[in-house]
Amino acid sequence: MINDLNKLEKNIDIKFKNRNILKKCLTHKSYDSKNSNEKLEFLGDRVLGLIITKILLENYPNDKEGSLDKKLASLVNKKKCLEVARSINLDKFILVGNSKKKIKIEDKIISDCCESLIGAVYLEKGINFTEKFILKLWDKHIKSSDETFVDSKTKLQEYSLKNFKCLPIYKLLSSTGPKHKPTFKIAVRLKNSKFIQANGSSKKEAEQNAANIFLRNLNIK
Repeated sequence: MINDLNKLEKNIDIKFKNRNILKKCLTHKSYDSKNSNEKLEFLGDRVLGLIITKILLENYPNDKEGSLDKKLASLVNKKKCLEVARSINLDKFILVGNSKKKIKIEDKIISDCCESLIGAVYLEKGINFTEKFILKLWDKHIKSSDETFVDSKTKLQEYSLKNFKCLPIYKLLSSTGPKHKPTFKIAVRLKNSKFIQANGSSKKEAEQNAANIFLRNLNIK
């Protein structure tokens, strides 16, 4: 394990004084439920959002709030965190399963670990260092963020507000599967429409998938 931590430190060019926090950020709850990286992920998600927001305000001072919000959505999401995590080979260091049971390291686990690593860097090095760390990893993505990505939930929301003056309605139908690999079923409808259902490994993903299907039904790209 020590050798693995050394390799990861080399990959990200950071030396941790507190090795326990580095190990914890790599620990999925299926490996150790009491010392998992969930709280660090929670922290890292907020730190990432704050820092990327600050960078966008500095880089695009003339952009309106709506444009900045769309850029933020394109930079702070599970897909982008997965992409960044793979760029530093983070998936090779994640601790999952146990001696009796091994589970596949899925994309959500990897993207979550990216956020927990950010949380660990923040606690170890502080906000200024973490900003430089994030800027280094997200630099090319920020530079290309002029090509604004609009997610399915946002598109459906804009459509609903424009045509019905109200927001889409999302409903959680079920949550099944083991804790380390849940499946959520979410339904969405607009005013006077039928519900459209979709699954996902998180509530956010299921909502995005349901919104995407709804948009396809409306022939909206």
